[in-house]
Amino acid sequence: MPMFRLSSALRATALALCSLLPAVASLAQDGGTLAKIKASGAITLGHRESSFGFSYLDANLKPIGYSMDICQRIVEAAKAQLKMPAIEVKYQSVTSGNRIPLVVNGTVDIECGSTTNLVERQKQVAFSPDIFRYNVRMLTRADAGIRSISDLQGKSVVTTTGTTSFRLLRDADRGRGLEVTPLAGKDHADSFLLVESGRAQAFVLDDILLAGLIANARNPKDFAIVGESLRTENQSLMFRKDDPAFKALVDRVVGDMMKSGEMEKLYNKWFTSPIPPKGVNINYPLNAETKDAFANPSSKGI
Repeated sequence: MPMFRLSSALRATALALCSLLPAVASLAQDGGTLAKIKASGAITLGHRESSFGFSYLDANLKPIGYSMDICQRIVEAAKAQLKMPAIEVKYQSVTSGNRIPLVVNGTVDIECGSTTNLVERQKQVAFSPDIFRYNVRMLTRADAGIRSISDLQGKSVVTTTGTTSFRLLRDADRGRGLEVTPLAGKDHADSFLLVESGRAQAFVLDDILLAGLIANARNPKDFAIVGESLRTENQSLMFRKDDPAFKALVDRVVGDMMKSGEMEKLYNKWFTSPIPPKGVNINYPLNAETKDAFANPSSKGI
């Protein structure tokens, strides 16, 4: 009998503890990203593998790029704010398809890639002020004879899984009855390969990313960026929503970099100068849209 009573008490205690677990988890979550960093001593940066210029792998498979450099500034600011002499930086590769889930579930603390800040995405995640603005256009082989959306009739068109590109193409074509065969690449490098191999006749994406892919191609002159702009979009860093303390830190760092001129210097480092691993120059001068983003920081989205 005593053993039975003790067992019952232990079971009751266990049930009580189990009932507290959701509350404990909720409190941990409510502490936000900065509290998570403070407790773990680490931050996880999400990175892309082939967003050339923004977030990609160098010859040693280390993530580098414009977005990565901005995130490193944010890590330094977190160290200062949390009074931590060191924060371990972990890296998690993400794709267009899994980047939002990995931020939402806490695997990634901030995504340092090439993500468009869309109002519909703000239902799930939060964004920094825009770090880049660009136009969505098409990449084709230079000899393909494609110069506008209408020239895609009957052609195969690739977009990267998880991007908004094909929807934008359909929106631009509304009422014209364009018939194309849609293909999907698992990442931007895969999508480019479909055009390079002739399986797709066009690849729709942000023109700056297309420029990076062409610059890094074996024969850059074989490709061209063509057609009307499907939309002007904005790229931002992405992190968990409902975390005002972390957003305030990110916004302050990005805003200060823009105000001081550091952001423009960083831009020139990655988009108008030779960059690793091959010394390729994307040669994409600062456009009027991005100049406006630097002068008037905004994370409102489109």
